[in-house]
Amino acid sequence: MANSFASKNFTALSDLHPNMANLKIIGIVIGKTDVKGFPDRKNIGSERYTFSFTIRDSPAHFVNVSSWGSEDYIRPLSENFKVGECVIIENPLIQRKETEREEKFSPATPSNWKLLLSESHSMVKVCSPYEVDTKLLSLIHLPVKESRDYYSLTDIVANGHNLDGRIINVLAAVRSVGEPKYFTTSDRRKGQRCEVKLFDETEPSFTMTCWDNESILLAQSWMARETDTPEANILLNYIRENKETNVADEIDSYLKESINVNTIVDVYTVEQLKVKALRSEGKADPFYGILYAYISTLNIDDETTKVVRNRCSSCGYIVNEASNTCTICNKDSSRLKSVFLSFDLLVDLTDHTGTLHSCSLTGSIAEETLGCTTNEFLAMTNEQRTKLKWQFLLERSKIYLKLISSHRARAGLKVSILSCKLADPTEASRNLAGQGHT
Repeated sequence: MANSFASKNFTALSDLHPNMANLKIIGIVIGKTDVKGFPDRKNIGSERYTFSFTIRDSPAHFVNVSSWGSEDYIRPLSENFKVGECVIIENPLIQRKETEREEKFSPATPSNWKLLLSESHSMVKVCSPYEVDTKLLSLIHLPVKESRDYYSLTDIVANGHNLDGRIINVLAAVRSVGEPKYFTTSDRRKGQRCEVKLFDETEPSFTMTCWDNESILLAQSWMARETDTPEANILLNYIRENKETNVADEIDSYLKESINVNTIVDVYTVEQLKVKALRSEGKADPFYGILYAYISTLNIDDETTKVVRNRCSSCGYIVNEASNTCTICNKDSSRLKSVFLSFDLLVDLTDHTGTLHSCSLTGSIAEETLGCTTNEFLAMTNEQRTKLKWQFLLERSKIYLKLISSHRARAGLKVSILSCKLADPTEASRNLAGQGHT
């Protein structure tokens, strides 16, 4: 931290536990909702107000913070800071997060905890940007999602009806930002909206509408056709200059994975894997394990999901479909090396203790799991793909995994499937508790 905060004892988000007292946290606000009012069930005729925000103090750690109370408390508190500012939170209440329920309504976070602000005990102070370490300020520009976890604009245009009501991620550039427009609804509530035009290599113009105050304020700071994240350009240049070492991790699981799964003997539950990931944080080395679980999400019959992709025969990197160019091997598309088709799936794995989201199932491992080649799969009808999917959904499988602690991955884990076959029922029931041996 900067000198003015050096003597202060801040608790890192990674160290949170429910028995802490006199807690003081510093972090940057990376997300925030508008204030909302609800009828107070305890005081008929009156309203309670609430808003929430997300703070981050390191690349790997961010948590959700909520506050409830009177309008006189909530509105001034919310108006005191905005996204991109650093705040100090004193004396929040730490509570265990109910992941499956809360992530339907709040941003997914790698933490097991959430923070609650109390009107009588908690305080939030805004820090001057000149007093805060620039490393903390730069966290606003660091993505919290996996780099593959997004839709292209053309995917949305072509399949928007299937995405209606879903929350998705988008990677796009800003073409223009409109002026905020204000309106009053039929029940006399005031509202606002702002249209942002986006584009990418697949779609020349796409409208995104911002409705809440915080997203509108953030959008007003965006510069069309430019970026306020120079770190992204630095990283891109670094990747291009060091292409052979940087693509190694990404292509490892489907081209170069050489581990013999028979040497993997440690059995885990989902919960145990997540705990092990927390303990392994900061370590680059992968760890391996066996999981007896169901494939709970397998979108091979969803037209909005790209199941098979072209990969460069030279480096294994995904080829840009719009330009048909491998951005790692060739800047000139005319020199493009040959490509090959490869499965590229993200599946969810679930057992009695929880779910591992967005696990990578790719290449020959996916072919062995599904029992078909990419060409055979592409020749299938949607009905045949649905039938194939249900051969795996809700059937317990024995799954060999490679796991790497990653702050960008959901639950802090990047998971690659090395083998997935239907489990022997007796063997599975004997190992459901995990932490044993096959």
